[in-house]
Amino acid sequence: MVTAHPLPEGFTEIEVFAIGTALLVEALLGFCLNGLTIISFRKIKELRTPSNLLVLSIALADCGICINAFIAAFSSFLRYWPYGSDGCQMHGFQGFLTALASISSSAAVAWDRYHHYCTRSRLQWSTAASMMVFSWLFAAFWSVMPLLGWGKYDYEPLRTCCTLDYSKGDRNYVTFLFALSTFNFMIPGFIMLTAYQSIHQKFRKTGNFKFNTGLPLKTLVICWGPYCLLCSYAAVENVMFIPPKYRMIPALIAKTVPTVDAFVYALGNENYRGGIWQFLTGQKIEKAEVDNKNK
Repeated sequence: MVTAHPLPEGFTEIEVFAIGTALLVEALLGFCLNGLTIISFRKIKELRTPSNLLVLSIALADCGICINAFIAAFSSFLRYWPYGSDGCQMHGFQGFLTALASISSSAAVAWDRYHHYCTRSRLQWSTAASMMVFSWLFAAFWSVMPLLGWGKYDYEPLRTCCTLDYSKGDRNYVTFLFALSTFNFMIPGFIMLTAYQSIHQKFRKTGNFKFNTGLPLKTLVICWGPYCLLCSYAAVENVMFIPPKYRMIPALIAKTVPTVDAFVYALGNENYRGGIWQFLTGQKIEKAEVDNKNK
């Protein structure tokens, strides 16, 4: 006989089901789109360029976010976390690792695009590989800190997934949050802001706008901003008075990142879109699109 687990405190039956469904849809859609990005890079020779390696890095990180969302969705349908405290720590670490790697890789793409369009310098394979490795190692450093005692991973309000524990708001949390947000949100955001502003000015001079220069930074702020605001508010005030279901909203918004990134960096990239089309249909992309100038 299967034991029915009680509803998490502060949630109704329909709310738990809705959150689980939202997580599942986000995970499926994001995984399919980013999986297509990864497979196209692997199968289409013309896509295998240094610049697209950084797009691949984003897709790999976003697939990791989707896997994290899959696990959270499954647990939500169960109404409880079935993997114990060690599983919670690993789930929090994996979610943080892939999220931070996605943000760092997005900043790397902005840096590459700046040099491509503003200085006309071409990215070399060694540089692209180094940037990709650095993004992941940098993310791993910050993600492992809560496992070592600086910060802490714990259950989210629904108690069916795990993330950074912001419930206490003590000095340990505040110092970690300040350093984390500075190096993993503010600095990447500044790099993206300055890079895309310079690219926008370049496009205005030529009158040839190859892509929406404001979209990548807007994606960063809209998708990750609510979660950052919640964590920042927890550093100065007790957020536990906010109903648990409302505290879950920023996490749900953040889980849309894989889908949005796929449209911004792969499907929104004329060169990459052509490669995906070639993979799906077998129709060869035009050489003009292969030179990676339309990023």
